[in-house]
Amino acid sequence: MAEYSLALDKREVTGKKLKALRASGMIPSVVYGVGEPILTASEYVNTEKILLEAGYHSPIDLTIAGKKQLAIVKDVQLDPVSRKIVNVEFHAISADVTVEATTPIVIVNFEASEASKIYHFAMTQAMEEIDVKAKPADLPKELTVDAAKLTSLDDKIVLSDIVLPAGVELADKELSGDQVIASLYDPAAEAAAREAEEEKPEVDAADVPSENGEKPAEEGEGEKAEGGEDKKAE
Repeated sequence: MAEYSLALDKREVTGKKLKALRASGMIPSVVYGVGEPILTASEYVNTEKILLEAGYHSPIDLTIAGKKQLAIVKDVQLDPVSRKIVNVEFHAISADVTVEATTPIVIVNFEASEASKIYHFAMTQAMEEIDVKAKPADLPKELTVDAAKLTSLDDKIVLSDIVLPAGVELADKELSGDQVIASLYDPAAEAAAREAEEEKPEVDAADVPSENGEKPAEEGEGEKAEGGEDKKAE
């Protein structure tokens, strides 16, 4: 039995009529992987809560018109303005079949490292999630990496630092173990560099020598008539 569960109603409403369905506090959804796709809908508040907790990596026990079906979330569509959920796609799975899911990478204990405590370095995370393969019961909620041993700016957290739980493997076998997940930087040094850049004096073009070593003439200077005489106002 999955940790999360959600009841779905079958729906007949499609197309432009979905606007009224959403206005009534329901989210339209589709369940794939059970033969013909099943058009469904569920109450907004509870669905949003389950989706936030389960994400794309945890199996969900769906109840569709009284019938149980294990599934994972494959896609969540959001309104570009309100950011509210407008549609959900579920993919039916079997408890004894390996599936692929996207799992968050969580870095822990960085505050306990020398890099943080002594040198006050900061960390930037380049990879925040990764696709894994496992049977539904073995899918991890997250993959944690211990950063307590980081000391210098040259230290990095790479893919090979992740210890996969039993029964779990990376979906992409082509990924290199050297791929960087997180790296360090010195906020104080970067701030000092920005400050020095901002304090650089602006160079006036008039003070820059030309190719022959002479400064550009001031406006109105050096204007000569033919024969070398200064031009005179007529």
